[in-house]
Amino acid sequence: MRTSIATVSVSGTLTEKLNAVARAGFDGVEIFENDLLGSSLAPEQIRERASDLGLELFLYQPMRDVEGLSADAFARSMRRAEHKFRVMRRLGVDTVLACSNVSAHARDDDALAAAQLRELAVLADEYGIRVAYEALAWGRHVNTYDRAWRIVEAADHPALGVCLDSFHVLARGSDPEGFAAIPGEKIFFVQLADAPLMGMDVLQWSRHHRLFPGQGDFDLAEFVRSVVRSGYDGPLSLEVFNDVFRQAESGSTAVDARRSLTALQEAAGVLQLPAAVAPTGIAFAELVTMDTEPVTVLLQALGFSRTGKHRFKPVDLWEQGAARVLVNTEPATGGSGPRLAALGLDSPDPGAAAKRAESLGAPVLPRRRARTDVLLETVAAPDGTELFFCASGRQDLPDWLDDFAAAGDAVSQAGSITGIDHVALTQPWHQYDEALLFYRSVIGLRPHGGVDVSDPYGLRRSRAVSNQDDSVRIALSIDPAPGASHRASQHIALATDDIVAAARRIGAAGHLLPVPDNYYDDLGARYVLGPGELQTYRALGSLYDRDGRGSQFRHFYTRTIGDVFFEVVQRDSGYAGFGEQSAHVRLTAQHAQRQA
Repeated sequence: MRTSIATVSVSGTLTEKLNAVARAGFDGVEIFENDLLGSSLAPEQIRERASDLGLELFLYQPMRDVEGLSADAFARSMRRAEHKFRVMRRLGVDTVLACSNVSAHARDDDALAAAQLRELAVLADEYGIRVAYEALAWGRHVNTYDRAWRIVEAADHPALGVCLDSFHVLARGSDPEGFAAIPGEKIFFVQLADAPLMGMDVLQWSRHHRLFPGQGDFDLAEFVRSVVRSGYDGPLSLEVFNDVFRQAESGSTAVDARRSLTALQEAAGVLQLPAAVAPTGIAFAELVTMDTEPVTVLLQALGFSRTGKHRFKPVDLWEQGAARVLVNTEPATGGSGPRLAALGLDSPDPGAAAKRAESLGAPVLPRRRARTDVLLETVAAPDGTELFFCASGRQDLPDWLDDFAAAGDAVSQAGSITGIDHVALTQPWHQYDEALLFYRSVIGLRPHGGVDVSDPYGLRRSRAVSNQDDSVRIALSIDPAPGASHRASQHIALATDDIVAAARRIGAAGHLLPVPDNYYDDLGARYVLGPGELQTYRALGSLYDRDGRGSQFRHFYTRTIGDVFFEVVQRDSGYAGFGEQSAHVRLTAQHAQRQA
């Protein structure tokens, strides 16, 4: 189906919006009236600019408070409408959105509304324009799509139909199955928006919390299926506005929007894409730094050994158990570091995983490689993290480890690290929802429930994604807002089968993040622990959590170096969380370290 987005859904001038929307691959746009009024371009120039970009102008909006009016008010409304119709002719737009009346003076009279909408449609028809009547969820009297349809049906004019907006329908709890009662040709336009389920005023919910499809809690796939079953064959258009998109860069927002609409069409069964190929493990985490000494000291303290060196690039391989960390000193990577720059994701079919990513607008990254290098498919996540689709130890696929020559160090047996438990990536404030959609739709990971974590200087949202067996876990959290004095750190969580031995090793080397005594006083009050257990945790700076089924999670953190730190965790097999109960303690301790 053709794709569209309202210009109100991206930031910038109208010209910037059109350019961003065209680059993202949309077929057309809805022109929001404020964007037209604020533009220095004449309607004819806007029409020409859109045409040059390959964009169709599908809709002009909004036309407000046009029905249920007194005679005088309706006459004024018709005069304003005729002006809009002239402008639309100049723009080359043939459909206008008319919203249900929200005025306190509106009359609760469906017959009057139908008569006035019919008169509006007669006038629109003279200009070759159709009127799409939309029931706003907060409309004074008409606030459900079925009532809007009854009024349109009673008006009985070919230039009058309905607009179905997923937010207005689903926020009211209406059932999209009722679309079957509306002939497809009378559905003039379809707008799509997702949203989190929230208990608040519907107008404020709509204005500040709409999201792109797949980023909220609405069942938009069934909404689209119901629309398609009705016989509708027009464009699917995104109308999303919230406080983040209005401030974020228009290009990345448009790409995120296009990806969301593509994934939604796939979920609704109206578009076929290359199948998702979920990763089966974390092959490696890559740190970038111009000064290797702090990283080397910390990795050695954790029990890692330098086991390999890339044959052609300044990249070292450090291993312990199944955990692998690459340390890259390539100047082109920029910054002093260390920072977490890339993840290697073991994939059963790296080529297919890359095709899936490309079909959903994920940028495939060019790589400088020698002729004998293993070909690794690489894409960029929204925050710039590079994701490598690769294979480790597979006989049927090229092994990325073949690019490394032995460094002469034996794998250390002194440590107790067994692998990478999870990776935590802190997202820029305006890309958190985009990242969740990216890892779900592009990478094939499933989202878990979100949590709010208190920070000494604010509240952080966090949500994890994982593959089906949790062998790949990525925890996504939100970065401080613009203007914050520092960037939040990323971290690598390493799995261990002996948290006490690991903590003693790190503590002896002086790399443990200190934990306040007050935490342990509270811990002893919250849980009944074994003899000496609390004292051990206190002495080793370790933290503890237990879920409702009794599964336990023990962990500790290293001090931060650059923009990265390590966590070491020991989890019972049934424990699915990340120790959220103690996250505020860690954040407070890290702030204290940063200020020391």
